[in-house]
Amino acid sequence: MHPSEVLFQGKRQPLLLPACDHYAGSEKLMRKSMTLQQELGPVFDITFDCEDGAAAGSEAEHALLVTQLVNSEDNRFNRIGVRLHDTGSEHFAADVAVIVGSCAARLAYVVLPKVESAAEVIRAIDLINQHAAKAGRSDLPVHVLIETHGALREAYDIAALPQVECLSFGIMDFVSSHYGAVPASAMRTPGQFTHPLVVRAKLEMVAACHAHGKVASHNVTTDIRDSAVVANDAQRAGAEFGFTRMWSIHPDQIKPILKAFTPRLSEVNEATNILTEAMNAGWGPIAQHGRLHDRASYRYYWTVLQRAKLAGLALPEAAAAIVNQTDSN
Repeated sequence: MHPSEVLFQGKRQPLLLPACDHYAGSEKLMRKSMTLQQELGPVFDITFDCEDGAAAGSEAEHALLVTQLVNSEDNRFNRIGVRLHDTGSEHFAADVAVIVGSCAARLAYVVLPKVESAAEVIRAIDLINQHAAKAGRSDLPVHVLIETHGALREAYDIAALPQVECLSFGIMDFVSSHYGAVPASAMRTPGQFTHPLVVRAKLEMVAACHAHGKVASHNVTTDIRDSAVVANDAQRAGAEFGFTRMWSIHPDQIKPILKAFTPRLSEVNEATNILTEAMNAGWGPIAQHGRLHDRASYRYYWTVLQRAKLAGLALPEAAAAIVNQTDSN
């Protein structure tokens, strides 16, 4: 049987996305990010930004630029998404009509900012689907920013929506929505990992994602000069809070984020050894180095190999054989 059928017993497997989501707003930065993606491969996603990237009065022109770039040959891997204007904006419907209507087949996803409820997301998805269907796409993934009190309250319901594949935490808008009750220091490290209200928000969003097998994406690191800061933030976001993805707002942040979320070679080797023995045992329980392993731990180690592959890590021959078996079935 296919390993995923054995390990997940017919349930939907948890979604996996590249660990870094790189945001670019201006034409110069969008083109630069596409060039970098061509160099590194599809190990990170790019999100073209209409909400903050479009200059006031030039929203329509910006949307057209986005469609041209997404549909261009430079979009080599079809791993570029777009953050639309919020649903309350006068530009939202036009963004959907122009961008989704013109390049739904090439888009990796669309991002909805500043939503307040699951009902709002459902209405937005309905409009997105209308235009995507006209372009021949019926399954365009949707990412949702959790940055308002309402969205946080309904994060579990939003994550449950089938077309939603990722929730991202918008720390600056979330902290600002407290109107000074949460200090500005909570927007950055160490406050963002220690302030109780921010910690609670992150954990609730991440828990909602994992309950429904969706991807939890961590907020930006605003310090773009010190790569050690973003590396530390990414490591803590993954190890302490359960995030599996993180935003980048500068090209220098991409590699530290990828490194922090990529399984270490020792983890890959351990996963390979355990899964190889598990396969030989027909996925029954095994003992290795005095420790019991069964399908619960197999699921963990299977995900380790999937994450390593997604990050472009050169897998050992035995690990590659397990992953290729997964792909070929």
